[in-house]
Amino acid sequence: MFRILQIVLFFLLASTGHAQTIDRDDIRGLDEQIQDVKKDVIDLTAELSQLEEKLLFPSNTQVALFVSVADEKPFELESVEVTLNGKLVAHHLYTYREIESLQKGGVQKIYTGNVQVGGHPLEVSFLGKAPSGKEYRATASYTVKKAVGPKFVEIKVLGTESTINFKDW
Repeated sequence: MFRILQIVLFFLLASTGHAQTIDRDDIRGLDEQIQDVKKDVIDLTAELSQLEEKLLFPSNTQVALFVSVADEKPFELESVEVTLNGKLVAHHLYTYREIESLQKGGVQKIYTGNVQVGGHPLEVSFLGKAPSGKEYRATASYTVKKAVGPKFVEIKVLGTESTINFKDW
């Protein structure tokens, strides 16, 4: 990106007719053009990311797993480990901000991948603690029933009950 800005700057300066003096209006105009180029690069990057996701995870084989926390009692989720088809596909250690977000009803996308139509064993484990310091952990199994089209599964952690619930979206 820096290289692109250098090239743009070179051409913009070259187009000023090799003038010895550059006034403030020229600098302001150049700055606005650079900001426009930056915005275009950001827009292109976002578009490329969307195209990449469509290519890597076509909707007919896509499975996405999301983590949420039940808001019944205070509980700090420390880590989650996800195994799909006997393979570890995700392991996440939570930061303070992520815990705060989950406690306020946020949902975290923990995994996106491709699977064929049919049943796929899913195993989820979590570790967390209550404000009192009591540690909670649990493991739960679920079968992801994949049909044609994208599949979304919510993994809801009920920490103080040491249980995990699954919900198909």
